[in-house]
Amino acid sequence: MTALAQDRTVAVVGTGTMGQGIAQVALVAGHPVRLYDSAPGRAGEAVAGLTARLDRLVEKGRMDAAAREAAVGRLHAAEELGELADAALVVEAIVEHLPVKQQLFADLEKVVGDDTVLATNTSSLSVTAIAGGLRLPGRFVGLHFFNPAPLLPLVEVVSGFATGADVATRAYETMKSWGKTPVRCADTPGFIVNRVARPFYAEALRVYEEGAADPATIDAALRECGGFRMGPFELTDLIGQDVNEAVTRSVWESFYQDPKFTPSLAQRRLVESGRLGRKSGHGWFSYAEGAERPEPHTAPPAEAPEKIVVRGDLGPAEPLVGLFEEAGIKVRRKGGGGFVVLPGGGRLGLADGETSFEYHGDDIIYFDLALDYASASRIVLSTSEQTPAEVLAEAVGLFQALGKQVSVIGDVPGMIVARTVAMLADLAADAVDRGVATAEDVDTAMRLGVNYPVGPLEWAGKVGHERVRDLLLSLHERYPTGRYAPSLATSRRGYAEEGRDS
Repeated sequence: MTALAQDRTVAVVGTGTMGQGIAQVALVAGHPVRLYDSAPGRAGEAVAGLTARLDRLVEKGRMDAAAREAAVGRLHAAEELGELADAALVVEAIVEHLPVKQQLFADLEKVVGDDTVLATNTSSLSVTAIAGGLRLPGRFVGLHFFNPAPLLPLVEVVSGFATGADVATRAYETMKSWGKTPVRCADTPGFIVNRVARPFYAEALRVYEEGAADPATIDAALRECGGFRMGPFELTDLIGQDVNEAVTRSVWESFYQDPKFTPSLAQRRLVESGRLGRKSGHGWFSYAEGAERPEPHTAPPAEAPEKIVVRGDLGPAEPLVGLFEEAGIKVRRKGGGGFVVLPGGGRLGLADGETSFEYHGDDIIYFDLALDYASASRIVLSTSEQTPAEVLAEAVGLFQALGKQVSVIGDVPGMIVARTVAMLADLAADAVDRGVATAEDVDTAMRLGVNYPVGPLEWAGKVGHERVRDLLLSLHERYPTGRYAPSLATSRRGYAEEGRDS
């Protein structure tokens, strides 16, 4: 099936921020749009609000006056549900409460034609469950827009258990015609984005709960080393701690308390204390007027070593070798297991899920994974408390010679970026192999839905699926709860890569 014709009416039920945003997208795409809300007078207010939005677009030069006039002429408020009878598509954006949504669609089915596509914008409820009581559940689909809908390109097109393939295709093609980037996915808890994204928050919270680093330092590591636009603590403050924790808890419960999705006790306590983030004036950070943001831990200047030995291939960190040489550090290469030997005898290696204190008698310092070591402005190190200060100083000075700021955190397995990327890749691979979505759609969803620098599967390919698997196995050995046990999907990719390299 093709996209809805422009002359077909689109109805939006629910006139909050998301409802108005979806209506704006449909309106600008050329459709007649009707807005309905069960609260008397709310639809008329939404039409006025949406008209004001169009006026602002004209003022900013993003829409011409003629297009604005035409759009306003196609926009109408509906005071009764029956006024939506001729809609070809009805999108619901009301409260996230299953019985309320089910009742709405039961009422809609009595009004609209049998060929009308019914869609929900739910982000947390089962599309299948919402459609469960309908006479024609095959014409029901999920259209999960991201806020703000007019600006963010991603739409998850969610097929419930009974959704017809032709209906899903029509919804997908309609989203494309609206200028969106749709991705197809099955009806699974969290769909793509809210399912795969859980480790971005969970691993940061775990590192914090273990006392390895403070929120500001963890955020800096993921921004300045990992290439993420925002760190998880500042991002959850923006989202709202209550909202983020509720989504995490919903996904965890929907997966029958799978340990991979276990919520954070630290975040629960933050919510219980009323520190919900920006909207309450305090979350992980204070947003009171004049409040200063905590600075990430940054090591003081240290002298760089004149020479180092690189034993073997450093894998994803191999570009560091050229950067060391460009900085005037003499590099001698020898065979070995992939690590750097410092003049003082310390060994510097890429985070692999092990800890420094396990190596009795050896001075082991780990450095974290980076998206791009050349452009990364910060490098994170971890080591045991027994590591001599002079050995750690050599490692700090080595990276400072590259123009990097250096943060030293506690001796935590997998550090920050490496364990986060490995877990994101694991959940992404598992989703693909379970038929939730294609690898391309998963990566697209994570880049566009939550602004990841690259998709998790693309990143796993660069790091190496074998390395991802081994890092998770090491984490699983140290945290034997099942949280870090690599999925069959990750194991399959890792062993396949290992076989190709042997």
